[in-house]
Amino acid sequence: MMKIVIVGGGAGGLELATYLGNKLGRKGQADVILIDQNQTHLWKPLLHEVAAGSLDAEVDSLSYRAHAAAHGFVFKLGRFENVDKVNRRIALAQVMDEDGVEVLPPRSESYDQLVIAIGSSCNDFDTPGVAQYSQFLEQSQQAQKFHRQLVNYFVKLNRSLIDDPDKILSIVIVGGGATGVELSAELFNARQLFALYGLERVTPEHMRVTLLEAGPRLVPALAEEVSESVRAELIKLGADIRLDTRVAKAEKNAFVTASGEIIEADLMLWAAGVKVPDFVAEIEGLETNRINQILVGPTMQATTDDSIFVIGDCAGFELDDGHWVPPRAQSAHQMADVVGKNIIRGMKGKPLKNFTYRDHGSLVSLSQYTAIGVLMGNFGSGQSLNVRGWVARMAYISLYRLHQIALHGWFKASLLVVADKINHIVKPRLKLH
Repeated sequence: MMKIVIVGGGAGGLELATYLGNKLGRKGQADVILIDQNQTHLWKPLLHEVAAGSLDAEVDSLSYRAHAAAHGFVFKLGRFENVDKVNRRIALAQVMDEDGVEVLPPRSESYDQLVIAIGSSCNDFDTPGVAQYSQFLEQSQQAQKFHRQLVNYFVKLNRSLIDDPDKILSIVIVGGGATGVELSAELFNARQLFALYGLERVTPEHMRVTLLEAGPRLVPALAEEVSESVRAELIKLGADIRLDTRVAKAEKNAFVTASGEIIEADLMLWAAGVKVPDFVAEIEGLETNRINQILVGPTMQATTDDSIFVIGDCAGFELDDGHWVPPRAQSAHQMADVVGKNIIRGMKGKPLKNFTYRDHGSLVSLSQYTAIGVLMGNFGSGQSLNVRGWVARMAYISLYRLHQIALHGWFKASLLVVADKINHIVKPRLKLH
């Protein structure tokens, strides 16, 4: 029986495992195995909401094991570190718990068909001090850590304002992409809600959010006029936007810009740039690009090995215009769809289908305040539609709902919508611990 191993349970990897488990695993036509270094899945575009407290990861995360049991595949805990293409085995590193105790030893897993879907991480561009002093939003655990610190800072600030009414909580975010922009807006919403839940001394002048962007505008994936609208909305909320500002180094409680300016911060977050983990570029026999993405051909197979498919942020797929398919959730969703069908076609001896990327646009959510973006593909050839407000918000939410549908089907996904509505009524509007 064919053994299909999927490494990485992000948006693309989990959707693919679900699809193949339903199509092949349940019918005993293949062994489908999903491997991830975490026990639970949370849609990565939601991490900024977890960091600010708008979303509770403990409630909204999905258990890989439970999902695997319901959808015909097997979940294994493991951290991918290498591929032996000759013997068709992957190496898995030792798994440790948060206290440094071994959970699983180093081991290997054989495969007939391998899918690499390990995603990406923040690119600090080797900026001195960033890895040591700044936080990142790559995983749920990091977002939850940021939120715990945020809660503690607000509690301390509320008490400190009794004796020092001019005290300020300073939060500095590096990176004006979607993550930095959306987190900035969520932080202003969090301040309002903290006041609602008893920390009423913290008023708008007591929190400063500074967003540093090395480029000339925010969210460069958006059209210039849309990007400017995003900047205007954040300024209206109270954010200090610094464009054309490159960070030269990070120190304890401060970023230092290339011009020598020291920007002090209580909370420091780096959200600039993405790359695939460095070890991928060192795997023998795989071709990679400058951000370590594994190069793939038209069918999403690695250029050097037809038994390896690559999807999501770690896949380097070059478009006809010389650009690369962007590392977005919609890209991973489309790649998972074509690879799932191609694996089944390959098992039946049918020719594989080529991947065609369809850009459906870019959207950013500015918390409860508004959403802004561009929708593409449905308004005539080559045309796009700039949207904001309620329409953009609904389009933004629909991206997550499509992910839930891919995982659970229409009926269960509809029940999750109802459950979310109920939780919104019975639970606090902000995670307070």
